[in-house]
Amino acid sequence: MTASHLTKLDGAQRTSAKPLQGTDTIRRNNLSLILGLLHRGGPLSRAHLTKQTGLNRSTISALVAELDDLGLAYETEPPAIGRVGRPSPLVHPNEKVAALAINPDVDAVTVGLVGLGGHVHRRIRYEAATQPSVTDTVNISRAIVEGMQADLDAMDRITGVGLAVPGLVRSSDGQILLAPHLQWADEPLAASLEQALARPVRAGNDATLGSLAESIYGAAVGVSDVVYLNGSASGIGGGVISGGRPLRGSAGFAGELGHTLVRTNGEKCHCGRSGCLDAEVRLERLLAPLGRARADQDELERAIAERPSRELQEEVERQIDLLAVALTNFVNIFNPQMIVLGGFLGSIFSLDPKRLISAVAEETIGGLGADVKIKRAVLGSELLLVGAAELAFAQLLADPAGTA
Repeated sequence: MTASHLTKLDGAQRTSAKPLQGTDTIRRNNLSLILGLLHRGGPLSRAHLTKQTGLNRSTISALVAELDDLGLAYETEPPAIGRVGRPSPLVHPNEKVAALAINPDVDAVTVGLVGLGGHVHRRIRYEAATQPSVTDTVNISRAIVEGMQADLDAMDRITGVGLAVPGLVRSSDGQILLAPHLQWADEPLAASLEQALARPVRAGNDATLGSLAESIYGAAVGVSDVVYLNGSASGIGGGVISGGRPLRGSAGFAGELGHTLVRTNGEKCHCGRSGCLDAEVRLERLLAPLGRARADQDELERAIAERPSRELQEEVERQIDLLAVALTNFVNIFNPQMIVLGGFLGSIFSLDPKRLISAVAEETIGGLGADVKIKRAVLGSELLLVGAAELAFAQLLADPAGTA
């Protein structure tokens, strides 16, 4: 996925810069290209940057030097590799240029500090006693950020705040149009957080941002057609990457994959229908045999390892079979190369991967499912924070010199 594809996620939220002319335009575009490669590809040698961009060595040297001066990159000597001659220095994205990332859910508010390159410096999960309101979310976030002041002071720069919300989010201003599990409707959460944190805030749907993060850093790196599903306490959300671009829809709300039908006359869903994936495959139904009311992904997996039972196994099998119905539909509709499962969906998949893979391979039309790779999300509990941070980094990556 190219840098231009990725930054389109919040393109409507950014204020247009004045047109640049001539060589200055080229230089700034090249700075954006180099910083994007470092941010998404990790440390790269000057020689690698030269080869990947097609720019000459002197131009790469000048661009790297400028990014260094801007505090966005730095160089180190490469490890000895036993070759004759001096190897090219490694260029690193400055991980101390960071963004705050916030993910509210029905049972907790999680705040992270994420550096360039997707490095999570700090992650704090505050379990709410009751389902958090917008006001609760703002107050909890502000308290956590105030408690992270030492971590913030250790950074070179904070670019802003990215917000991953389990609901419909208007990309132009971050307005939460509907987050049904949180019982939020038409809420100006992004604007309220901007005022509380005194930093710019950009917001997006959590599952869409999760798919973005896995495409940059996780299981779907280099894959142009991906269906991503995330399962959390709020329910199941999805994101689709088609031809290397996030599938957004006319109003930016595409990807509500949790509301595909998986069981006729099934459980009532909050959307008003019955038998939706979101209503049938639920985190709380996994937690019940474990004797727990809530847990994040890490806690869920520890509990499963400590308390296996027949009841839990039966519930896992039930959920995998229903998940297979949904994935079969998605393969038939989107024809992806890969399906990535995050949150508790990744956890149940890892317990019996053959069951899910076999069902999808057998049930899809024309044998399409046999060629689809089903993988667990790599980023684990950091996934949505890394995805949310991309929103806060977008303007910097688009014009490093203009935002310095």
